[in-house]
Amino acid sequence: MSCDRMINIALPKGRLGEKVYALFEKAGFPCPQLLENSRKLIFENEEAGVRYFWVKPSDAAIYVERGAADVGVAGKDILLEYEPDVYELADLRTGICRMAVAAPEGFRDDPGRTLKVATKFSHIAREYYRGRGRDIDIIHLNGSIEIAPILGLSDVIVDIVETGTTLRENHLEVIETVMPISARLVANKSGYRFKNEKITELVRAVSELVGK
Repeated sequence: MSCDRMINIALPKGRLGEKVYALFEKAGFPCPQLLENSRKLIFENEEAGVRYFWVKPSDAAIYVERGAADVGVAGKDILLEYEPDVYELADLRTGICRMAVAAPEGFRDDPGRTLKVATKFSHIAREYYRGRGRDIDIIHLNGSIEIAPILGLSDVIVDIVETGTTLRENHLEVIETVMPISARLVANKSGYRFKNEKITELVRAVSELVGK
C-alpha cells in the first residue's frame, strides 16, 4: 500500500501508549510487530493500512502538528500547555488524572502577597490564576516539582496528580483541581483533509469502544 493511503500514528512510549495501542487493535487497526521485543522504531501493517511509531509522550503532538504523523495521542495537559495547531478528535478516556494545585499541609493563602507557583506547566498555571485574578510568580521547573514548597522555593505547585501518593509522602495536599486530564486522539489538519475517510473510520471505531 502506498504511503499516502496509510495512516501514520504517533504513539506515546510507555504504559499509556500500550493501552492506546490495545484500543486501536481492538478497533480493527492491528500491527502485531509493535509488541515484539525489538529496537525497531517504525511498525506497519499494510493490510490494515496503518504505520505506528513510538515517540516521547510530550513530542507526539509535535509529530502530528508538523505532519510526520497523521494522527497521534497526546495528553490534554500537553495540548493546553503548548497549544499545537492540530484537530482534537476524541477523548480516549485513558491516562486519566488531573491537573491540580498542591501545597504543604495546612497551607493558607495570603491574597495580599504574590503567590509563588512552581510548575512544569507555566502556561496552564498562568491562565488558571489569571482567571482567578490572582497575582503570581511562576517558577518553571522541569522535575522534582514536589520539593519546591518543601525547600521554600515556592508556596504551591501546579502539577499532574494521579494517586496523590507522592504528595502525601512529602506532606503535601491538593488544595484545588485545575482540570481533569486524559489522553486525546489528535490529527494533523492537512492529513485529516486528505485521509479523512480512513481517519474518520478510526475515530468512529475507537469512540464506540470507549463509550462515546
